[in-house]
Amino acid sequence: MARKTNPLTNTEVKQAKPRDKEYSLVDGEGLSLRIKPTGSKTWVFNYYRPHSKKRANISFGIYPDVSLAKARERRRDARQLIAEDIDPKLHREEKQRQQQNENSKTLAHVVEQWFAIKQIQITPSYADDIIRSLRNHVLPKLGKWPLHQISAPVVIDALQPLAKSGKLEAVKRVTQR
Repeated sequence: MARKTNPLTNTEVKQAKPRDKEYSLVDGEGLSLRIKPTGSKTWVFNYYRPHSKKRANISFGIYPDVSLAKARERRRDARQLIAEDIDPKLHREEKQRQQQNENSKTLAHVVEQWFAIKQIQITPSYADDIIRSLRNHVLPKLGKWPLHQISAPVVIDALQPLAKSGKLEAVKRVTQR
């Protein structure tokens, strides 16, 4: 039978002092606060992996950046994932990988890949014209933006100075490219 533990209080968490060895304060249902000899306090959730039934730990962050209430909320979410046969650690890693993948696809990166293919199909002078217009008018303002964050209003704002200077033909060509 599982041992009954008393939930931690904010005061206990705040007043926990480092010792010679690392130790844990248990909140219950797998959540504990690890206090290291250096004084750092880390929230850790201990659980059984859904498919292999092996023990695993997942960190929820460092106290006081992650409060007791936030750690309990993350524990609740992790337990919900386990109930759905999803490993919380693998789920978090997959989300981080997707986020990195989305953020690595910046407009500048995609323009360079697209231009490498396009350059072969057109004359060198036209290729220079295309890349020059993009580098002068689009990439300085939007080059570092991830593609999924670029919307029509953002592009319009970026091309507004070009339009205000009366270069409407240049605006048309840049938008086509």
